[in-house]
Amino acid sequence: MSTELSQKQIGQRITDLRKVKGLSQENLAKSIRISRPSLAQIELGNRCVDVLELHRLSMVLGFSLDVFMSEDFKISPNVEPQSDEKIKIADERISVPTLNVNKFKNILLYILERCAGKPNVGETVLYKLLYFCDFNYYELYEEHLTGATYRKLPFGPVPQEIDPIISLMIESSQIQRIKTTYFDKIQTRYIPLVKPDLTELRASEKEVIDKVIDLMADWTAVKISNYSHKDLPWEVAEDGKEISYELAFYREIPYSVRVYDENEN
Repeated sequence: MSTELSQKQIGQRITDLRKVKGLSQENLAKSIRISRPSLAQIELGNRCVDVLELHRLSMVLGFSLDVFMSEDFKISPNVEPQSDEKIKIADERISVPTLNVNKFKNILLYILERCAGKPNVGETVLYKLLYFCDFNYYELYEEHLTGATYRKLPFGPVPQEIDPIISLMIESSQIQRIKTTYFDKIQTRYIPLVKPDLTELRASEKEVIDKVIDLMADWTAVKISNYSHKDLPWEVAEDGKEISYELAFYREIPYSVRVYDENEN
């Protein structure tokens, strides 16, 4: 018997069928001729599926539309992935971030070199600039920039390894911590005492960092915090939990920084 399903239920069923079939998001998106971010939004329940897309999904994932839309729909755990897709599924890696401490330090120094003179750039703004540098780079190149891990905290995403790194940089006279007043509020700021080693950065990495700085470095703590709270990776993560870099592929404009082929949408 068919029933009225929510977008979230439809998305979850598609996700489950895709995984049972051994398909990556990229492979399935190509098969039904939409972009990977569009499929990601469907699976999250944030985008509806039109009739043609649902038909293509039924062909690729091998389900009957009547059965798929029924209230008692169940996925058999015994379904085997197609043989050619077993190879493809091995190519879809979930990249585990590994912190590159030296690169993190030099990126922090570079951001501070460009922004330390700005009265708005205290810890709150600094953390958000680092977050968008990391997640924008990952969305663009599917590689980690610093490899820092971020957690969803009440005031926004925070790099978890930053406190010990800051302490080491202060001890080694690379940066100085100061307290200033900005709009009648006490804020913690950092002043660079040495220049960053830009040989640590690829041209593509510096380009991403520069774009983030150019866009956001003049924003107040309130503005950049509000903006980060609407970025999908932070928005859908659980409170206090690590924010998955893979969620960067679920972004849409204005947060998405990757240009996808319009013919796939």
